Amino acid sequence: MVGLVLVSHSRAIAEGTAELVRHMAGEVEVVAVGGDSEGGLGTDPDGILAAIEGMGTDEILIFMDIGSAVLSAETVVDMLEPETKEKVRLVDTPFVEGAFAAGVMASTGAGGDECVEAAMEARTEPKLHEGE
Repeated sequence: MVGLVLVSHSRAIAEGTAELVRHMAGEVEVVAVGGDSEGGLGTDPDGILAAIEGMGTDEILIFMDIGSAVLSAETVVDMLEPETKEKVRLVDTPFVEGAFAAGVMASTGAGGDECVEAAMEARTEPKLHEGE
């Protein structure tokens, strides 16, 4: 089973994206880590670590929005014990669209590779279908 950790500078963005994924994907484990430890804008490495350690899944995909969210997630993953680290992947896709696509794919029982592939496709999927 694949779980998602959503790391954003904004608590509202992380929680809203998690809500969207849960609504469409159902039973997929999704943890939002938004804002800094004091509730402001920023990132929270301790929150990222707690989310990873609390995840009850075989594989963990981490989605990040911008800048220090990526840096914080990379730093946390680098510090993980090897048996945990091998379960974790950072996913370089658009935050909302990538998490959504991966979550829906995970809800079908797909593995991490398939979920990442779906998330990567979200990068190039047009939103407007002009000419149709």
